[in-house]
This record gives sequence, structure tokens and C-alpha cells, in this order.
Amino acid sequence: QVQVAESGGGLVQAGGSLRLSCTASTFAANMGWFRQAPGKEREGVSCIKWNGQTTYYRDSVKGRFTISRDASKRALYLQMNSLKPEDTAMYYCAAGMEVRDDYCSGTSPYWGQGTRVTVSG
Repeated sequence: QVQVAESGGGLVQAGGSLRLSCTASTFAANMGWFRQAPGKEREGVSCIKWNGQTTYYRDSVKGRFTISRDASKRALYLQMNSLKPEDTAMYYCAAGMEVRDDYCSGTSPYWGQGTRVTVSG
């Protein structure tokens, strides 16, 4: 039902910044960013409710990453600052998950193809 597509990944040195973007065919849904590094489980990075009232951040990215949305443009963003090598992963945009201040489910039915982020250090 919802098609999403990510962009903005790349190669950056530790301490640098990247901004990921996600466009969606429909925007009346909770959305979020997940990531998966080789050999590791996919993990939630940051999520936001459809109305923008509630946001979730993984502890390791708090203070460094900021999630935002623009409903008029059907766009989701993840501003990533002070990047660390541990942030290296494939980043996925997703829609339709449960979102709370301390929880973002990984059961989203809609996923993008992913955009790769590599942080050298």
C-alpha cells in the first residue's frame, strides 16, 4: 500500500554528517528509520508518529540524530551528525510500525530498498 524510497547515504569520515531522505507514496502512517550492519540484527534508529506527536530515538544516536517529516512533501528525513564508525550500516525507511517514546516496532509491512552509510575512522 505504501511505497517508500531512501536516498542520501554515502561515505563519510568520523565526525561528519549526512542527511537521509525518504519519499513515500502515502504519508498517513507512522514512519521510521532502521539500520542493519553485516552480521547483525536490524535495529530501530528513529521513528515518528504520523501526527509528529511522538518520536523515538535509539539510545546510541540520541543527541546526534534528528528525525523530521514534511507531510506536504510526503518526505521523511534523518539528519545524522557526529557520525561514528558504529553507525556504518544499510539504512532503511519503513512505514506502518508502532511508535512510542521508548519503543519502535520492527514489524513494518512497508520497507524501502535501503541506502548505505559508511563511516570511516
